[in-house]
Amino acid sequence: MTTHQALSSRRSFLRRSAATGTVAAAALNRLDYSNAATTTLRPPRGYRLAWHDEFDRDGRPNPRYWGCEHGFVRNHEAQWYQPENAFCRDGRLIIQARRQRVKNPDYRADGDWRQRRQFAEYTSAALSTRGKRAWQFGLFAMRARLDTRPGLWPAWWMLGISKPWPACGEIDIMEYYAGHVNANVAWQNAAGRAQWVSKFTPVGGPHDPFWAKRFHLWVMDWQPSYIRLYMDGTLYNHVDLTRTLDPRFNNFNPFHQPAYMILDLAVGGRSGGNPAGTRFPGYFEVDYIRVYQRR
Repeated sequence: MTTHQALSSRRSFLRRSAATGTVAAAALNRLDYSNAATTTLRPPRGYRLAWHDEFDRDGRPNPRYWGCEHGFVRNHEAQWYQPENAFCRDGRLIIQARRQRVKNPDYRADGDWRQRRQFAEYTSAALSTRGKRAWQFGLFAMRARLDTRPGLWPAWWMLGISKPWPACGEIDIMEYYAGHVNANVAWQNAAGRAQWVSKFTPVGGPHDPFWAKRFHLWVMDWQPSYIRLYMDGTLYNHVDLTRTLDPRFNNFNPFHQPAYMILDLAVGGRSGGNPAGTRFPGYFEVDYIRVYQRR
């Protein structure tokens, strides 16, 4: 089956708003997602498939699309990032977190938090399109399955290509930790701190014990005037981009510049929780990522 056939064979979940030509939240919310495994994104008229990765070739992720982060990177996380923990198999990208001791070659007892750790007790992978691919506006879709056990912190997110964080702007299309999925947008405020618009939604638990067994669909509708973040067809966050101006950079709007993607599976850290009682390996499985833009 060709990529075009695969895209066409799956059920539409995005519909065009006749009045504005944009994606209507009400239309999304009316759709039936009882069989989320078959849902996909079919863009409104006037959009084209600008980029995609179906992860359908076994082995390492496509190096034309993805680079890999290395070592301790952010948020005081416990894992050591290394490329070996990301691979494609049976049409999916698998990012695997392992309980694995790795010596830190940058160890210094008087260094920062990255250097003071002589060893990492966990490994994982973080993939990034930085320097390879970046996008400004469009419809972004990912179908994925998350491991929701304690200590695991998967995310699909984007950062603007210019200016340091948080002035560059951050969009967390999907983030999971401590029992909830998050849809977040952040930029720099007048005090030089991150200004967050966040929505935390509990998942799994007694009300849906099989949530983590299923694949789910995350979508971002990013337009010049707003960002809307969806999970399985439900709108979880809406951000008015007239609000996201940075007075410290002459009212620069970080969401009016291209942004690159990051896919990672963190362990522990500031938000991931305690992984000590979790049986490893842990997994973040991605079926596909697709980007649609206006013709």
